[in-house]
Amino acid sequence: MAKKQPHYEDRAHYPEQSAISTGLAGRCPRCGEGKLFKSLLKPVDQCAICGLDMGFAEEGDGPAVLVILILGFVVAGLALAMEYLLRPSVWVHIILWVPVITALALISLRWMKGVMIAAQYKTKAAEGLLENADQE
Repeated sequence: MAKKQPHYEDRAHYPEQSAISTGLAGRCPRCGEGKLFKSLLKPVDQCAICGLDMGFAEEGDGPAVLVILILGFVVAGLALAMEYLLRPSVWVHIILWVPVITALALISLRWMKGVMIAAQYKTKAAEGLLENADQE
């Protein structure tokens, strides 16, 4: 997780990138060229191409919850359909569904984290601040 930085206005001149396409591709939301991840799920601290500081990126639990809900629905439906149509033993379900769920979860989580970070950049999302915080 990137460290929190105060929100600042981005004054660099790059063509506008689609949050969905750059997020799914794992590319920098500003330039669309640099890598967004330094490992499977760990975002970079700074874009190697345009120098964008990724300190604004706070993806939290949103992508994980979305992936769990979508994959749970899809895989449960497929497993029930397979059980109803083929009636395989339990070990077949285990051997089939554990690797499928693991692979789909990791791929989907990377995509969702990328889209979330790109959407935060595009919408200039920042941490909420209270107006009267100094008066207390």
